[in-house]
Amino acid sequence: MKFTKTAIEGAFIIELELHEDARGFFARTFCVKEFEAQGAIANFVQCNISSNWRKGTLRGMHYQVFPSQETKLVRCTRGAIYDVIVDLRSHSTTYLERVAVELTSDNRYALYVPPQCAHGFQTLEDNTEVLYQMGDFYQPKYDAGVHYSDPTFKIEWPLSVTGISERDLSLPFFNPRL
Repeated sequence: MKFTKTAIEGAFIIELELHEDARGFFARTFCVKEFEAQGAIANFVQCNISSNWRKGTLRGMHYQVFPSQETKLVRCTRGAIYDVIVDLRSHSTTYLERVAVELTSDNRYALYVPPQCAHGFQTLEDNTEVLYQMGDFYQPKYDAGVHYSDPTFKIEWPLSVTGISERDLSLPFFNPRL
């Protein structure tokens, strides 16, 4: 795997190293030793899948507050997404910065999201699936989020929003005092 640092401290784009032959290819998608060598938390305890029927669907911006150490390893297994991370760690050198990456079933990139970073995505194609490996169990009492159109973050979503949950639509705008 090839790890590329992003503009957010501790966040990486992960490219597969394909070993191809006449049958197709083989690639490692996860290795504890390689993740730990990057300083990434590698104790994934849960996997989730998101199926999205229409392009323009938006999910986010979600995170878990401290003491949760929820990390995410996000991969698009069908279709394409515009994936966004916002650093909400007040102690971080990249506090309030954002990163956006296009993850597709063709490029096979994954995005590693550190703890206490808000994460969301918008589908770029119909019938898109997203696979998440989670570094902590979901804990509703630590669940949090910020509004996808919060002007603090200046996220430029590529498409008009065609679908969003009531929950995501009602997420608050950012308040640094919380």
